[in-house]
Amino acid sequence: MEKVCVIGAGPSGITTIKNLKDKGLDVIAYDFNHDVGGNWIYNENGGNSSVFETTHIISSKNLSQYEDFTFDDFEKNIPDYPSHDQLRMYFQAYAKHFDLYPCIQFNTLVKKCIRIDREKWMVTTEKNGQEHTEVFTHLIVCNGHHWKPRYPNYPGVFTGEFMHSHDYKKAAPFKDKRVLVIGGGNSACDVAVETSRISEKTSISWRRGYQIIPKFLFGKPSDVVSSKLKFLPKKLRYFFSALTIKILTGSNRLYGLEIPKTKFGSTHPTINDELLYKLRHGKVFPKGDIERFDGKKVVFKDGTIEEFDVIVACTGYILAHPFFEKHFIDYSDSDVPLYLKMFHEQYENLFFIGMFQPLGCIWPGSELQAKLAARAITGEWKRAKNIAELCKREVTHPHIKQINTARHTITVDYHLFVKQLKQQLPKDYVSKNPIRNTLKVNA
Repeated sequence: MEKVCVIGAGPSGITTIKNLKDKGLDVIAYDFNHDVGGNWIYNENGGNSSVFETTHIISSKNLSQYEDFTFDDFEKNIPDYPSHDQLRMYFQAYAKHFDLYPCIQFNTLVKKCIRIDREKWMVTTEKNGQEHTEVFTHLIVCNGHHWKPRYPNYPGVFTGEFMHSHDYKKAAPFKDKRVLVIGGGNSACDVAVETSRISEKTSISWRRGYQIIPKFLFGKPSDVVSSKLKFLPKKLRYFFSALTIKILTGSNRLYGLEIPKTKFGSTHPTINDELLYKLRHGKVFPKGDIERFDGKKVVFKDGTIEEFDVIVACTGYILAHPFFEKHFIDYSDSDVPLYLKMFHEQYENLFFIGMFQPLGCIWPGSELQAKLAARAITGEWKRAKNIAELCKREVTHPHIKQINTARHTITVDYHLFVKQLKQQLPKDYVSKNPIRNTLKVNA
């Protein structure tokens, strides 16, 4: 009889548990947190992965909800970009609605997962200092990919406070300090904007040009506007998206920022309405790449030198699965050859859910992956005979050709990924989300 272990009860984990339950499968989930919600449970303890005090989602609610339990099912009049607390309550309401709590063991660390044979996994967990081992027929990994910080490496030593955005929770500790933020992604821009409200001075260092996308275009969420172009070939869609943004915001040069040297989509886009405003109002100061550190001084590649009290490195995360032996699976600095970002070439009873980074929100794709995983376990979905070839193709034919960095190994195009997953589900499958219903299953 199938017995499934799910690692993690964040947004991807809870939809996995729900869809396994729908198929009558015996499931136990382990989570290190005290409730469902993953990073969306705000926690000021710097050792915990959590959102910032002021975090709002960067994809709109229309494209960031479960189809089996929409925001309207949870609460009417949710704003276009919900806050982290509204999202936490949404995830917890989802878990209560589908009675998932009895399946989850909280405050539990998964320490080790060993494949005993072709059909069994031995999972070792720890809770309150006590270890426990249990055997499962299937293992589903939903531990997220925004929890193990990736630090930059520059020559010299910085003698001020050096931290990663993983440990940044709120702006208050930065009052009257000279702050340097490293990075041009969503976290970096948020940290720069927030600290600039109370710091003596906040600067932001970019080593390359980034595309800054406003949250609203023509009065509507930018991802909703973009979704109206999904009928176009991908290249044309990206061309018109880039053109629209350039017309509305102008060149990066106008803000003292480096211009992207790559095409739209070649790096992960940054969704932010306030950074450009802060730059033009003299509240955030643009800087180029760093040459080296010298005490509290930072020497930049353009030859300028400035002193800072604090550096916040918003330099991303390492894709990590510490419960696996490195010789077994290690995607931390390599390509990820998983078919549909979830199926392993060799191990039929191992699945990854939510281990992708869309140009949009993860959870809708995770929900579809979960439906597919449940059907794979029950035998309703069969692995293709050329699974090895399909896994390799994930690496050689990505949705989007991006720059070669660790951050871009799991990127997918939101609409194309949803379409590919739906093609694997029954032909009569219909989404409750009208936007996603326009993505025909067999289109």
